[in-house]
Amino acid sequence: MGRRKSKRKPPPKRKNIQPLDTQFNCPFCNHERSCEVDMDKSHNVGRVHCMICLEDFQCTINYLSEAVDVYNEWIDACESAN
Repeated sequence: MGRRKSKRKPPPKRKNIQPLDTQFNCPFCNHERSCEVDMDKSHNVGRVHCMICLEDFQCTINYLSEAVDVYNEWIDACESAN
């Protein structure tokens, strides 16, 4: 006598998690991937600066903030100024 086959399904396959970008397009000079985001979590400051046109933006962050959040705050500040 043999064992019966198990009807249990295999576990679902895990999706690869891709890290978020830290380089973005500049809204002033329109260069691709020229803006870098620096996160200083010890001082709660996020800074975005363009390497081509030397524009920069600085804002406060919290422990949940990511680089894309700082970049989006910069874009929102640019739109509210115009």
